[in-house]
Amino acid sequence: MTLTFDALVKRARNLVAGGRRAVLGIAGPPAAGKTTLAEELVAALAPAPPPGLTAGAWVAHVPMDGFHLADVELERLGRRDRKGAPDTFDALGYAALLRRLREDEDDVIYAPGFERVIEQPIAGAIPIPRAARLIVSEGNYLLLDDPSWRPVRALLAEVWYADLDQPERLRRLIDRHVRFGKDETAAIEWATGTDERNAVLIAATRERADLVVPAAVIHRVGTPPPGGA
Repeated sequence: MTLTFDALVKRARNLVAGGRRAVLGIAGPPAAGKTTLAEELVAALAPAPPPGLTAGAWVAHVPMDGFHLADVELERLGRRDRKGAPDTFDALGYAALLRRLREDEDDVIYAPGFERVIEQPIAGAIPIPRAARLIVSEGNYLLLDDPSWRPVRALLAEVWYADLDQPERLRRLIDRHVRFGKDETAAIEWATGTDERNAVLIAATRERADLVVPAAVIHRVGTPPPGGA
């Protein structure tokens, strides 16, 4: 059976059957379309909640990128030239957020965002109200079998893997780097160097996903917004 975007919407909605709270993860390498897919899912789901839930407020989008370590800390650690690698994120902080979301005890939970223009995390940027039953969270390393990242997978109801074809993914990635300040040469070097090493690591986690979202569906949801993953 050919997987469709509508089928993904239905599957995501079913994660909160009975009113329980669930976090859906979307993993994949840089520029695979994770953010675009997450945003399109939320847009499609928001006006059509399951019975008993409130339209709009029942679904939320919380990217993992807010857990990037700040540049000043990356400089201190000597990791600034590897920004985007697994150890340049606060993985345990992200897991702590997911744990709070699953515990479902707070009226509002604030998550950090990430501002592409300045390439820095922004604390307290994303409010998640108690009414939110489904939270969609995308990031590179949701399936990584590493001591720092392993707790993340256990806190996600499902993880889908965005499987965009390599030439298109690389084109989007280089374009994104150029839009946010790198010249074309530097953009290509970063995309085929640091980013590609991370992409190979992420691709090795594909088989751990509950569902692989094929390139055809990712193309269907459109071009990513500026800064989209």
